[in-house]
Amino acid sequence: MNLVSIRVITSDVDRLVDFYERVTGVKANRYTEDFAELRTGSGTLAIASTRTVPLFAPGSAHPADNRSAVIEFLVDDVDAVHRDLTGFVDDIVKEPTTMPWGNRAFLFRDPDGNLVNFFTPVTPEAVERSTAATG
Repeated sequence: MNLVSIRVITSDVDRLVDFYERVTGVKANRYTEDFAELRTGSGTLAIASTRTVPLFAPGSAHPADNRSAVIEFLVDDVDAVHRDLTGFVDDIVKEPTTMPWGNRAFLFRDPDGNLVNFFTPVTPEAVERSTAATG
């Protein structure tokens, strides 16, 4: 089994797609006005309109209502990404900090309030874990 994507439901697809294109540098594939995907080497962030929810499970998802999941991206240099996004990201949760498990992490919220973590493994153990996980 492989996890292939995370889907975020939003009331403003264009705003969220534009945000993620800017922070990741990944161009989205926009299939309809209600659905887009940002594909990376290891997974996909799907962004869908509230209009798609009734198609798969009416009432099952609500936009801008997440306080339990973190959308995480492995980056080459979290400090460089932080510098690049300064002035663009409005809701910074944690400035780049080296965590006890060896990742240097920068956390912020996207325009819908979803928590995003950009991280870089910096200790030998964290680098080894990351290399094993990404192949």
